[in-house]
Order: sequence, then C-alpha cells, then structure tokens
Amino acid sequence: MLRIDIISVLPKLIESPFNGSIIKRAIEKKIVEIHFHDLKDYASNKRKQVDDYQFGGGPGMVMMIEPINKCIDSLKKNRDYREIIYMTPDAEILNQKIANKLSIEGNLIILCGHYKGVDQRVRDKLITMEISIGDYVLSGGELPAAVLCDSIIRLIPGVLGNETSALSDSFQDGMIAPPVYTRPANFGNMNVPEVLLSGNKAKIENWREEKALERTKKIRPNFFN
Repeated sequence: MLRIDIISVLPKLIESPFNGSIIKRAIEKKIVEIHFHDLKDYASNKRKQVDDYQFGGGPGMVMMIEPINKCIDSLKKNRDYREIIYMTPDAEILNQKIANKLSIEGNLIILCGHYKGVDQRVRDKLITMEISIGDYVLSGGELPAAVLCDSIIRLIPGVLGNETSALSDSFQDGMIAPPVYTRPANFGNMNVPEVLLSGNKAKIENWREEKALERTKKIRPNFFN
C-alpha cells in the first residue's frame, strides 16, 4: 500500500479533494493511505509559529526549518520514504513521466510551500525532489499537492475501474490522445466519424493514431523538437 503524508500550514484546505471520486475509492479499497499533518503542531513556541521574517529584509514571511525538520523526523522514525517532495513553482514541472515513476516507487512525503517559501536549508538538506505544476504562483502548495496525488494515485493498479484506461491517457506515449465520442452518433449537424462506427478495429486504431499525431503537432509541437 502506498502511503502519502502531506505537511501543510493549512491542512483543512487540502482535505476536500480526497473525499470524493477516484481518490476516495482508492482510500476505501486500502490501495493508498493519505495522512495530513498540521505544521503548527510541530512549532516550538506557544504561538504555534512556523514562519518568520527573512534575513536581509524584504517582504513576505518564510517557513522556518525547525518545525519542518521535526515533522519529517517524526514521520521517518516510523517508516521509510522514497521521496520527500517540496511543491514550489520554481522547480521541474510535473509531467506524466514523473507521475508514472512516483506511482511505483514507495511512500512519499509532500511539503506544501506557503508564504514566501521555505528556508533554503530545508531544500538543501531535507528535500529529495521538487515539483511545480506550472510557471505561475499560487497562495500555497496545497492545491499543487492535490494535483500531484491525483496524477499518481490514478495510475496504481486497482484504482481505476478499467486497468488499461490510464495507459491510453494523453502523454503516456509521448502524444496527446485522439478525440473521443459517445452517443448519440448524430447530434444536430454534427456526426461521429464513420470509421468509429465501422467495427473495424484496425481502421479505428489507425484513425486514432493519425488523430493523435495531428493533435500533438498542433497543440504541442515542442514534442517533436
């Protein structure tokens, strides 16, 4: 069973995405465990302080190393972790290859950034992997952590109803997925391509490959550089 521990200043902010749909079913099936940790529980003073002003001056507060170190140490005493991941915009951008890799590697700790970020010593000494979900800044790393977890969990065998569904997703083969259709075959003046109604599996696969290539060239031409 994969265990993911999520460390956050605002754990309530991230709990909702795990209470429904595919992730909820994965938890109920005991395929994955998700645990949330309030960083303030590891603060060393009565005010539950986990951030402070940055040395050298400047706007914005910085997450302190001491409570983060204490929380991670506490978790590592009970089990091994494959990666300790920091969600931050200034990192490698999440892609399908990363999600595939993390889905089979073992237990994970995810640290959600907040405020102006974390003390650099956290990144230098405690973090083993940094991930961004895009070149933009959010108020915290909670939503990116939920995105990362969803991208990982859906790949674990037994999570999706159809075991092969994830294999045909966009990016799994370096291509964007082809268009998909369902009933009705005719809607207004819009018709489903006849090849998809033909029952000829070889022709259907060829059509899908052609459309996938066409869409990828149009939407993500950088894939061919």
